[in-house]
Amino acid sequence: MKKAEAERGVRYLCGVWAEEKGLNIEPDELPNFSEFYRWLQDNHPSYLDFRDSVGVRYTVEMWFDEEFRQTWRN
Repeated sequence: MKKAEAERGVRYLCGVWAEEKGLNIEPDELPNFSEFYRWLQDNHPSYLDFRDSVGVRYTVEMWFDEEFRQTWRN
């Protein structure tokens, strides 16, 4: 899969995962990336199959943080 395709899918799946979890994304609520990543591995592993110079997990975590407005953590 191309990285751009993976990014679109992962960003979309962030919302799907949050909805399945019943998360209300509030400023003080921090969704758990490790939990999301495990869910992604179990349910949508093809979105983790792309080439990346810094590492797939790191890049997916950046997208996750951007989607949930947690980039201040990095």
